[in-house]
Amino acid sequence: MSEKGELDLTGAKQNTGMWLVKVSFTLNEDLANIDDIGGKPTSISAPREHPFLLQSVGGQTLTVFTESALECQADEKSESSNTEKLSLEGIVVQRAECRPAASENYMKLKRLQIEESSKPVSWTMQLEKAVTTNYKPVANHQYNIEYEKKKKEDGKRARAEKQQVLDMLFSAFEKHQYYNIKDLVDITKQPVSYLKEILREIGIYNVKGTHKNTWELKPEYRHYQGEDKSD
Repeated sequence: MSEKGELDLTGAKQNTGMWLVKVSFTLNEDLANIDDIGGKPTSISAPREHPFLLQSVGGQTLTVFTESALECQADEKSESSNTEKLSLEGIVVQRAECRPAASENYMKLKRLQIEESSKPVSWTMQLEKAVTTNYKPVANHQYNIEYEKKKKEDGKRARAEKQQVLDMLFSAFEKHQYYNIKDLVDITKQPVSYLKEILREIGIYNVKGTHKNTWELKPEYRHYQGEDKSD
């Protein structure tokens, strides 16, 4: 297993100056040929010659590190592990790297690359004739269908006078002590929000017990015989 290890700063203490060199090369002619850019055929080719240039570090602080693995001997019950050792070899004082020759062919290539990268991902175009292909919509989810149906039903229900709704509720509670909201909506044909608003004035909502999630009348409004009457 690999673990974080020590950091050797010997190179920094010795003030070792180093050159950062990137090797020059000449690209193979077959690899330099570019058939197309962005799907469009082209007659240009990549630069083959890469001159070797020297330059200063430009006020930057560049350092060179090396990494080596040290095997640590563990106890008898555990396996041996490899610890990474990071060493600072020195500070870069001079840079040398190769760059493509700034020829006319190279500048043309860079211009085409910039133009290609700046193209929008999507665009609009004018069709010469109407699209006749028929596309089938994605099937709607069941819960969306039920929600839309419920919303339409609520929208069709017109609010009745409050006293009329109270009469329907009292009449219903004379038959049964407990009702869920769905049954009361079916009985009164009123929107759920409006019906709950009235129920909060005359009723109690049971949140636990045998008749959980049902409504019953407050004691002062009960007209049925016997407090234990239920559906």
